[in-house]
Formats: sequence, C-alpha cells, structure tokens
Amino acid sequence: MREKHVITALVKNHSGVLTRVSGLFARRCFNIDSLVVCATENSELSRMTIVSDTDDATIEQMVKQLAKLVDVVKVCELTGATVRRELLLVKIHLTAAQRPEIESTCNIYKAKLVDVTKDSAIVELSGEPNKLDALIELLAPYGITELTRTGVTALSRGGKGLKE
Repeated sequence: MREKHVITALVKNHSGVLTRVSGLFARRCFNIDSLVVCATENSELSRMTIVSDTDDATIEQMVKQLAKLVDVVKVCELTGATVRRELLLVKIHLTAAQRPEIESTCNIYKAKLVDVTKDSAIVELSGEPNKLDALIELLAPYGITELTRTGVTALSRGGKGLKE
C-alpha cells in the first residue's frame, strides 16, 4: 500500500474559501480522502490539511491548482519527516463480561473508554492513521455500531513552518 500524500495550505479565514477549494477539486475530479480545516495562531488565516491517495503527478497538479486560488496564501505537499495525527471515536457492543478485554485492548493502544453503558462502549484514540486502522480491526469482532474519524492533521517536523 502506497503512502498517502498530505497537502497543507494556509488560506484566508473568511466565508466561501472551503467552497472554492472543494469546488476546485471536484471540477478536476481529484479525489480527497480527508480534508481538515482549522484555525491557526493568526486569526486571519486558517490551515487546510488535505490527504489523497493518488499518484505524484496528480498531487503536483493539486498543489499547483490550489496555489492559483486568490484565497490561498501558501500551499505545499508535506514530505519527509512529518507528524500526522487523527482522532477516532468508535462505538461497540459490549457486555459486562467483555469489559476487561476491551479495557486491556485500550491500554495496549493507549485508547480511552470515554463512555460505557450496560450494552455498549465508546472508545477514543488519537494517533497515526495506521494505528487507528489496527484498533478498528481488533474491535470489529465485538460489533461496531458507529464509527467516526476526524481526518488527518499534520505538521512538518523541525524549526521551519509553512509560513517560512
């Protein structure tokens, strides 16, 4: 399995920017695996993190097309040493007898049981996407009722940031 590409962009923080960015991708049939938008240390800017499982040429085109948008201040593909994180919430069927097993599994993965009822539990885990995938695979036999993931957020390692 090839590694997914991560694009990060600083964009102006005002209405309509997300629509223009997602519209750009839709018009060109670029597939997005996840798109995360958040505030930054500068209230005038937002940060977008876009993940796509596509080839190098397509990613290069995505970056070039994004850079042409007026609302995009800076854009680049994160390559090399990066820190990638994602948040998972998963609700599973759970009996009282199964609870020690689930607690043990959560401890191994450093996940948290954030809600427990007599017949279900919600597990929270943040980390690398492949770690989340592995936990989902272990929890599947218990019966997953619901699952949600935030999508990847990432920063390059080292002293320089996107603004430099």
